[in-house]
Amino acid sequence: MPSQRKTSARAATAAGKVLNNKNSSKNAKTAAGSAISQRAPKKK
Repeated sequence: MPSQRKTSARAATAAGKVLNNKNSSKNAKTAAGSAISQRAPKKK
């Protein structure tokens, strides 16, 4: 059964900073992208 947990807003913000940092390693960017892809959609 797949997990229903989602990335928190705080973690997603941190992941976004990693993706925007040109000095971040490829592995860090991969992990950050994974975290963001698991982010719950914004509520309207």
